[in-house]
Amino acid sequence: MATFALLYCVQPLMPVFGTVFHVGPLASSLSLSVTTGFLAFAMLVASALSEVVGRKPMMVTSLLASALLALGAALAPSYTALLVTRGLMGLTLSGLPAVAMAYVAEEMHPQATGLAMGLYIAGNAIGGMTGRLLSGALAEEFSWRVALGAIAIEGLVCGALLWRSLPASRHFSARPLHAATLARACLRHLRNPVLPWLFAEGFLLMGAFVAVYNFIGYRLLAPPYSLSQTAVGLIFSVYLAGVVSSAVMGNLARRAGKLAVMAGNIALMFAGLGLTLAQPLAAVVGGIAVLTAGFFGAHAVASAWVASGAKENRAQASSLYLFSYYAGSSVFGSAAGIAWSKAAWPGVAGLVAALLVAGLAVAGRLGLQKAP
Repeated sequence: MATFALLYCVQPLMPVFGTVFHVGPLASSLSLSVTTGFLAFAMLVASALSEVVGRKPMMVTSLLASALLALGAALAPSYTALLVTRGLMGLTLSGLPAVAMAYVAEEMHPQATGLAMGLYIAGNAIGGMTGRLLSGALAEEFSWRVALGAIAIEGLVCGALLWRSLPASRHFSARPLHAATLARACLRHLRNPVLPWLFAEGFLLMGAFVAVYNFIGYRLLAPPYSLSQTAVGLIFSVYLAGVVSSAVMGNLARRAGKLAVMAGNIALMFAGLGLTLAQPLAAVVGGIAVLTAGFFGAHAVASAWVASGAKENRAQASSLYLFSYYAGSSVFGSAAGIAWSKAAWPGVAGLVAALLVAGLAVAGRLGLQKAP
């Protein structure tokens, strides 16, 4: 929860940054893209370090350090300083998501992995919702600095709870860090008949999802809706659809098959995108909810699929998936700024539609492989 709140709390604030710091939509989107960009590459190192220092110490340190940097972002004297702090946060945040999927796979019974991963992704969804909702409301009532400071305090509290409550690993043994061994493990994952396609799926679907959320606020703040910052923040409560979807779909995939459930959720994202092109506000909000449910359902299935498909070095497999996942967020989250500048919301929707078509093509390619 805390990871996604710290990461995505700037999304509803992008129009505010544009006004306060006199920057355009593309530059405003960097407040998120610079974090996810550094996060993507740091994943590859963080998972390797966890093999030395252990899963729990890595996750606790990651969350507490990120919360402290979030406090620094709230005090940033300029937009450049804000971007630098957010970039550093991408480095520190990497220690939790890169390790959490491996922790779940190692500590849970194999038959429970799908449901457990779904619940973990549900926590991500709750964090994304609360981070966006609180930052939007607090920014309008007080200021963007108060908004970021409040999310930072939430991160510190969650970090303390994680340190106090999370059981230490029972099925993990620390091992020395050898670069050659790590490289060989990554190459084995890339030669796996299924895993690279799952990495590509994460890249495309996360790119589509973040493109929508980065710029839907711009659309709803402008005529004919002219919503307040608080109202836009409240719309992000549709993340609850992701909470339910991720918990349900992770378990459903075990019974109905991973491929069918993944393809169904991508189709759901398509349906939601189509609704956002309608004029009535209810249709737009409903479309965001449907797209959110589809994304988190697909992400939960892909996460569990990566965990089960990697028979060894699961932390590296998870980090490669998340590298692709956050790289998609960084690349297409900012590319959507160009699309918005050229053609407003229809331009963003066109980019997202192209990513979803590619996602369905990758799902079809997965169907030709023997699922592990």
